[in-house]
Amino acid sequence: MQVTVIGAGVAGLTTALTLAERGAAVTLLERSASLGDNAASWLAGGMLAPFCEAETADPAIIAPGLAAIDWWNARVPNVQRGGTLVVAAGRDAGELKRFARRTTGGEALEADAIGALEADLADRFRHGLYYPAEAHLDPRAALQALADRLAAHGGVLTFGAATEPENAAGDVVVDCRGIAAGAPALRSVRGEMLVLLCPEVRLHRPVRLLHPRIPVYVVPREGGRVMVGATMVESDAAGPVTLRAAVELMNAAYALHPAFAEAEVVEMRAGRRPAFPDNLPRVARNGRIVSVNGLYRHGFLLAPDCAARAADLALGTAKVSEIAA
Repeated sequence: MQVTVIGAGVAGLTTALTLAERGAAVTLLERSASLGDNAASWLAGGMLAPFCEAETADPAIIAPGLAAIDWWNARVPNVQRGGTLVVAAGRDAGELKRFARRTTGGEALEADAIGALEADLADRFRHGLYYPAEAHLDPRAALQALADRLAAHGGVLTFGAATEPENAAGDVVVDCRGIAAGAPALRSVRGEMLVLLCPEVRLHRPVRLLHPRIPVYVVPREGGRVMVGATMVESDAAGPVTLRAAVELMNAAYALHPAFAEAEVVEMRAGRRPAFPDNLPRVARNGRIVSVNGLYRHGFLLAPDCAARAADLALGTAKVSEIAA
């Protein structure tokens, strides 16, 4: 079967690879000139954190999110399975209790245990939560690894190829364009992020710093870098990071560890995430067109499950179907 996938973000790449692994002849079309251009997934934290994400999301994400960790680990390098640490300043202790009540899979920690997990945070926080089953990856390395793996399975990735699903060739077309698809009820949720270079602070796992107004996460990258993100603003604006967001993210990094005050800001960008009203993705088929959209802030977490559902529809016999992951 000839299948065309449109959009080479995390949804498109995981779907294209899943189809290729199942024996389809896959062409992946991307309107941008290179991998990651204009893709929200290029700016993602790469946290595979179903328990923590379920604090503000439907618990239905937990099972596919846990399965995604194994999926990524089998296909991309350097998936780190060190869990997630959640902390809060003393004045925000109530936020930590609230987070614990709204989640499962976590373990309560005292100061000594926090220091044992993250030596550079020793004596900075009295209480925390640890979610050992969670993981993280580098989104940009992961996307490139998917592209390479797709090519190894005979898939073709073409850049600078803007097309509408109705005009695309193939027995089946899978629309993974995100915001650009303009699906009914789809909205844009803006996220802003920083990448800091700070070799003085070494983290081994994502750390979430709770705050009643803007909880943030800090995710370690190679070479002494960390990614700090991300805001969630209901906005269609596609411009650069705002001053307010930059200040809030920088203050949060400083609150986690004062050494971040001397960090170099090596990147500061904003992206738009596609989301439906319930913040859950949709996988649907109408005629020869399958659509995958609405991954919200759970792109890497839910993309493997959505890709499997899309492949089932693309290679099956269903004419009209809809699935909420």
